[in-house]
Amino acid sequence: MAAPSPTSATASPAPSTGRSSSSPCPTLPSPTCWRRTARELAGKVVVDITNPLDFATFDSLVVPAGSSAAAQIAAALPDSHVLKAFNTTFAGTLTSGSVSGAVPTTVLIAGDDTDAKATLAAAIEAGGLRALDAGALSRAHELEAVGFLQLTLAASEKIGWTGGFGLVK
Repeated sequence: MAAPSPTSATASPAPSTGRSSSSPCPTLPSPTCWRRTARELAGKVVVDITNPLDFATFDSLVVPAGSSAAAQIAAALPDSHVLKAFNTTFAGTLTSGSVSGAVPTTVLIAGDDTDAKATLAAAIEAGGLRALDAGALSRAHELEAVGFLQLTLAASEKIGWTGGFGLVK
């Protein structure tokens, strides 16, 4: 299988011609929305960047224990290549390229499609950031927990929004 190209498409009334997609669904988890767009997203790389927290309380994730938003999306999009990425990095670290100016920003990627992960990693690295394959899509559960912890630490002002977790190889 040829690696998907890192072009972008969104679910819209017009047919999508890209090989990857941003979220057509405004909230997560929304299986109905994902199922509604499954045909358009078939064969495409779908990158889940969400942190599915309960934003009303900031004290829990809104997915079942042991599951992830990415797993729910993958179940609704069986013919797509679902990846989890970007949810453990704040916008400031993505734009600056470093965590607190000290450690290079690394985007963790989880997914079951090796070619899709390699394509996304290449696009991330072309943008000047580091990418690391975090394993199978089942690892999205842990990535969402890390994202949740990081968000709660920043919201409580224990770390800054340009900080977070850095990965030292």
